[in-house]
Amino acid sequence: MTGFGTAAVHGDDGLVPGGSVAPPIVQSATFSAESDERFTEIATEARGTAFYTRYGNPNHAQVAAVVAELEGAETGLVTASGMGAISTVALALLTAGDHVVVQRSTYGGTTSLATGLLARFGVACTQVDQTDADAFGRALRPETRLVLVETPSNPLLELTDLAAVVATAHAAGALVVVDNTFATPVNQRPLDAGADLVWHSGTKFLGGHSDVSAGVVVGGADLIERVWRTAIVTGATLGPVDAWLLLRGLRTLALRVQRHNANALTLAGALEAHPAVARVRYPGLPSHPQHALARRQMTGFGGVLGVELAAGRAGAAALLAGLRLAKRAASLGSVSTLVVHPRSMWAGIVDADQLAAAGIGEGLVRVSTGIEDTDDLVADFRTALEGAPG
Repeated sequence: MTGFGTAAVHGDDGLVPGGSVAPPIVQSATFSAESDERFTEIATEARGTAFYTRYGNPNHAQVAAVVAELEGAETGLVTASGMGAISTVALALLTAGDHVVVQRSTYGGTTSLATGLLARFGVACTQVDQTDADAFGRALRPETRLVLVETPSNPLLELTDLAAVVATAHAAGALVVVDNTFATPVNQRPLDAGADLVWHSGTKFLGGHSDVSAGVVVGGADLIERVWRTAIVTGATLGPVDAWLLLRGLRTLALRVQRHNANALTLAGALEAHPAVARVRYPGLPSHPQHALARRQMTGFGGVLGVELAAGRAGAAALLAGLRLAKRAASLGSVSTLVVHPRSMWAGIVDADQLAAAGIGEGLVRVSTGIEDTDDLVADFRTALEGAPG
């Protein structure tokens, strides 16, 4: 493939009409046909772009092409959110009596889907410690259809050995679906390790500007068509304007991720040395227990870190209150640094026992570094920590 920067700019070449440098927004819910024969053709075409926007739209195709190119995938599709992507994948590939394996440390929405919603439809779930590659093998059953992986994980920044898990799952006949939101394809390409599907919350790093909600899933054409056929039923449709915004964000992904990586690594090192901080969770630090795995399967370590304050909830509250550049907000991957208290954020979707089992403590703060100047960002955190209890 070409370089990531080139792929982000040119991955949809041939799909932009006319001589437009910036692709036009195709703000149409439906498309006309000049004949009965043409109408039948567009109505029955899989993932077409000229029938009805719930089925597909030119702006959808442009985004999917770019992300597929970046991930080394055959093709892809877009949805209205990251949860729309993984929920549609699950509904497309699972049926009553099936079994899924999911990590304990993963995004709260994924946990809620796997352990709650799917259970209502007769799909069983086993949660495993993702840092133990053998745990996935022990959890597999004859009826296991999917293994859901997120690496690095949200919000503990734990890693999954992709090559090992893929080999184990495939030997048992299960598909591996990887959430690559935290890493982005610039830092990690799960399909290269044999994963079957990769999905993103495009709201995060892919979009990059906190102004769009979107999801993307990419992989082989046969699997993507199965997912698409479910997507047109569930209707988690991305609007054309949002697709255009996501494409606009993708153009600068390679440049932004370089700064995210650099800011996170520098900030992680500075915070690790501060007496008010009990622990920093970041794969790029030698102190991370899976640092060797990170170096093996990632080309960069990402823009997200977990900071555990020595004073627990009081320390976390003081840090959040003292920051001036960083914004207290959900989500991540923005040009602005965003900080959040995961225990508070997920209290409404994951119960207290699940939070405790996942290791999400009261003193944990998730930091998603933006693209601010590194020195300014480090200074903001150091100043905020001056008021934090030790």
